[in-house]
Amino acid sequence: MLRINKYFLLAGIILAMGIALAACSPIENRPGTEDRERLEIVATTTFIGDVVGQVAGGIPEITVLLEPGQNPHSYQPTPQDLVNISRADAIFVNGLNLEEFLDDLLDGSGTEAKVVVVSEGIQPLGLPDQTGGEGDDDELEEDHGQEIGYDPHVWFDPNNTLIWTENIVNALARLDPAHAADYQANGQAFQEDLLALDSWIRAEVNRIPEGNRELVTDHTSLSYFAQQYGFRQIGAVIPALTTEAETSGQELAGLIDTIRENQVRAIFVGIDFDPTLAQRVAEETGVDLIPLYFGSLTAGEPAGTYLDFMRFDVSAIVEALQ
Repeated sequence: MLRINKYFLLAGIILAMGIALAACSPIENRPGTEDRERLEIVATTTFIGDVVGQVAGGIPEITVLLEPGQNPHSYQPTPQDLVNISRADAIFVNGLNLEEFLDDLLDGSGTEAKVVVVSEGIQPLGLPDQTGGEGDDDELEEDHGQEIGYDPHVWFDPNNTLIWTENIVNALARLDPAHAADYQANGQAFQEDLLALDSWIRAEVNRIPEGNRELVTDHTSLSYFAQQYGFRQIGAVIPALTTEAETSGQELAGLIDTIRENQVRAIFVGIDFDPTLAQRVAEETGVDLIPLYFGSLTAGEPAGTYLDFMRFDVSAIVEALQ
């Protein structure tokens, strides 16, 4: 029912905005826009918005659909989103089914903007088998009332964000050849920051005994981090790739047994997600709940940029498990 209600809501927004969007014809057809000095770029998430901003260097105008603290799994589009998308020259998206709202939003806006999937070229992971391995990508199916698909949380590995950066540089250079050299220089500088971040993470993870490198989360979101840095994902309160899925009493009981058997030290929960079920498991097992940022940056400190976000989360994980 939740998914159906979302679609009805989006349909209502599109209908309500019909008159306004009729007045806002696609950007290349609006009088005077052919001489506009700045590109208009839309990014779906705060992570993408930050990386696009690092590459863009203030040259294009960037609008981010999701505000800090908003959950991309449950995001409800607004009328202003339709206006922003209808005006955009390009829309930068994560892909991998993270932005479930996007297809209908694009159709309803009438946009002719180029859609850039920043995760293109990243090897996607499926749902982990909760024994430390990754799920079989050839056997993806529906579970917990949601389509499993591939794990969209690619940003938890800075090596994937290197690929984001390359895709963003190439897209902006094609859209705005006059500033291609600027985008390339900015992208190279940010990629150097990402490589330094990767080295720092590896040094921090080395402080955790190998036997403690086990992750339990509120939903399955750390696959890329776990694979890159040698962790095992042994369970999740909601064993699905989205917080919009459901879990059963049997699954919670199994998770409690897993936590006890493996002497798990912590459950990592998203600051911007409902912690009720995770709190129940923590009370039953006596482990700590450790808050992390999963789906969004913050408006300022402590996780106002992608680099700060990764440092915050890694520091919290290391402190809990070392």
